[in-house]
Amino acid sequence: MGEKLRAGIIGGTGMVGQRFVQLLDNHPWFEVTAIAASAGSAGKTYEEAVSNRWKMDGPIPEQVKQIVVQDASKVEEVASSVDFVFCAVDMKKEEITALEEAYAKTGTPVVSNNSAHRWTSDVPMVIPEINPEHLNVIEAQRKRLGTSTGFIAVKPNCSIQSYVPALHALQAFQPSEVVVSTYQAISGAGKNFTDWPEMLDNVIPYIGGEEEKSEQEPLRIWGRVENGEIVKANEPVITSQCIRVPVTDGHLATVFVKFQNKPTKEQILDSWRQYSGRPQELELPSAPKQFINYFEEENRPQTKLDRNIENGMGVSVGRLREDTVYDYKFVGLSHNTLRGAAGGAVLIAELLKAEGYIQAK
Repeated sequence: MGEKLRAGIIGGTGMVGQRFVQLLDNHPWFEVTAIAASAGSAGKTYEEAVSNRWKMDGPIPEQVKQIVVQDASKVEEVASSVDFVFCAVDMKKEEITALEEAYAKTGTPVVSNNSAHRWTSDVPMVIPEINPEHLNVIEAQRKRLGTSTGFIAVKPNCSIQSYVPALHALQAFQPSEVVVSTYQAISGAGKNFTDWPEMLDNVIPYIGGEEEKSEQEPLRIWGRVENGEIVKANEPVITSQCIRVPVTDGHLATVFVKFQNKPTKEQILDSWRQYSGRPQELELPSAPKQFINYFEEENRPQTKLDRNIENGMGVSVGRLREDTVYDYKFVGLSHNTLRGAAGGAVLIAELLKAEGYIQAK
């Protein structure tokens, strides 16, 4: 391909922003040309802004060290130097909503890691292998925002990606009831053990807002596009519990599911092995070759061993067996800051570029 598209990172000094910086280092399609954050970081080089709080394994990439951090609130200034932006800011919901729309109105596509627009009816919330057709609502969103090239697309909550792909691959058998418990890593809260020593040797059985997200966001993923809006699905009915566990990265889920048309175990395993989506068809740079990976071993998937499967972009499943109350039960695992956060957003951006939604200005 020709020259790389110019990418900006809004909120580039935080944990997810740092992950974006790391993932985009030597990306074949994108190059980071702007990093923006709060006014307190503006004016510093990126290296100066994050040197005392760099949380990634490995050093700060050389290509971004000397980029001068800009003030994220100076929208026109930041937007003028990029073709599109990733957004991972830590602000109030209404502030994020306004900021992302301001960038979109400059004609700049916004790929958001934030939750602020997940329920905006004309904003697609996408797992690229599952609902790429939801990108069709971008046309209606552009009309609302008054722009021909700008828009907002978002990724869903990190934890649902540990179980939604496995359920989606079984849609032909019509899952009707799901009980899920997620066991979520501390990086999901933007923390490590140095920041959060209280998590050592501890489990906290509450994560604010997570249970509603775990129950409702899958229904939007499985929804339909109708008159320029996404209408959420009615089934399956999902109930959840979300628990914080002393793990650095990786969200694990235990899942119980009832079907309207109960499949055999062999049918389930075949569905998982054979499932692929638009990213695999397009051979996108960040796409896992095998989206859903099943482990036959009784003690897998394990968070420490399996979270990085397919460079952290694959989903692991194991322990499939029939249940005495529901039809089947299984365990799922995904990497929350790769597939579930920055990596998932980069894959969305690759899909948007491949489908013609993101282009050079």
